[in-house]
This record gives sequence, structure tokens and C-alpha cells, in this order.
Amino acid sequence: MSFGLGHGRPLDPAPGWVGVSEEELPPLPDDILSDPRSGWIDPRNWFPDPRRPFELEIGSGKGTFLLQQAVLQPQTNFLGIEWAREFYTYAADRVRRRRTAGRLLNVRMLHTDASEFLHWRCPDTICRVVHLYFSDPWPKNRHHKKRVIQHRLLADVWRVLIPGGELRVVTDHADLWAWDMAHFEQWVGNRSRGVSEGQTLPHAREGPDAFIDPELLAGARSLVPAMPEAVRVRRAAMPAAPFDLLTFDRPESAGAGELVGTNFERKFREEGRAFHACTLRKRV
Repeated sequence: MSFGLGHGRPLDPAPGWVGVSEEELPPLPDDILSDPRSGWIDPRNWFPDPRRPFELEIGSGKGTFLLQQAVLQPQTNFLGIEWAREFYTYAADRVRRRRTAGRLLNVRMLHTDASEFLHWRCPDTICRVVHLYFSDPWPKNRHHKKRVIQHRLLADVWRVLIPGGELRVVTDHADLWAWDMAHFEQWVGNRSRGVSEGQTLPHAREGPDAFIDPELLAGARSLVPAMPEAVRVRRAAMPAAPFDLLTFDRPESAGAGELVGTNFERKFREEGRAFHACTLRKRV
């Protein structure tokens, strides 16, 4: 299926310059199962200055967030990961055209499954922020396993983030939000920002309850699979609460009244949809 994003114009992802090439990301080695670290490759080295702070976006779509935010953070390297080839090619071509004019030297694009990339490819503590905006809700029960937020993904995000690093999440889909929160509550403490340590507020809603109706959260718990044993082992080696659950801070590139300012958000706002957002900050 083609979305006709190029409108008849050839799209060039510029592999090796904008798009990550096969030479930069070779196939997984044969001993990957016996030595999971054998497939690690530091994506910071794909940029002219690998010493800069590194952030990645899961599901970049048309690349709007990257094109907006990377201009405002020229000293930060951004990697956009997109699984749908046409969207990846379109986003990479948008970056290429700006880079030809001397801009966006701090953005690369990668065509792959972001969950698998984090699990098999990324070394520990390399990333400052993981952005996840308007991911596919996969609404049918049989497709829930395709949703981005899973227990393994959260374990990988915690490992890849630097201390104090953040996972930032925005969605317009109420059922997906409940699914996300039903996962998050197993990874966060019981306080959300605004409730101080040792402070007791009458009828205050804390933790996930501050972000979602408790009844919706309770209903989502029955749909969330049990934490896999391999993840449970990793989880046991982490702090009791690996993340703090915080309210979402809008990026500078978001327009007035926007959370992020992506194409999806602008379209959904015109439709009158509600939005849900939060941040998970890594504890150590």
C-alpha cells in the first residue's frame, strides 16, 4: 500500500548520510543468543560529533517533530526510527533536503523495528530521551502484542537511558493509554510530580491514578500479559521503582495549545480528540 507521500517526486533517504546504511548497521552476529552484547553498536557514532547528547524517537512518521526540535537543539544528536518504509523514506528525504542547505546536521533516520533495535543493538546508558508520540494503537485484542509499550521495551528503555533520562509518551487513544498505564504502574513509584516526599494530601490521586481514571486502569490490567521471566529477572536487579512518573513538559517546538506539534496531533485536534501524556524518568 502506498500513501503517495512523494506526490510523484522521487524520495532519496541518502543512506550513509541521512538514512543509516547497511554498512553502518550490519546484520546481527551468529552468536547473538549466547552473547547478547555481541550485536551492540553505538548509534552516537553515526553523527559527526558523537560526544553530544543523544535522543531517539520511536515512530517518527513524516519526521515533523525531528525537523522542528532538532533546529532548536543543534547541540543534540537525534535518531528517528520508523518501521514503515514509505514514511521512513519521506522523513529522511525531508532531512536530506534541509541538510543540503546546511541545516539539520544533527538528525539521522533509521528504518527498523525500534523495539528490536533497543533490545539487541543499543549499549547501556547512551540516550538522554526516548520520544514516543502517537504510536499505532493496534486496537484489536489479537494485535495488542504489536503495541510499542511492553514490559521488555520498558526494561530496554531503562537500560539504554542515562541516569535521569526520560521516556516521553503522548497518545490520543484512550484504550492504548490505559494499556500503557497498566504497564507503567509496575515500573514506577506511587507518587507523581506535585506530591512531595512525606506529604499527605486529602483525596490526592498519586502515581498512575493521577493520569487515568482508576476504573479504566483496572479494566486494562486484565489485558496486560504477565511480565516475561527474562524481564522479571532484569527487573529484580533494578531499583524498587525503576522510573518516576511525571507530568509531560512540552518541547520548545510545540505550537500554542500543542503538546508536541506532530502532523497526527494537528489532525486529531481538528477532530476534537483528547490527548494523554506523561514522562517516565529513570531512577538509579
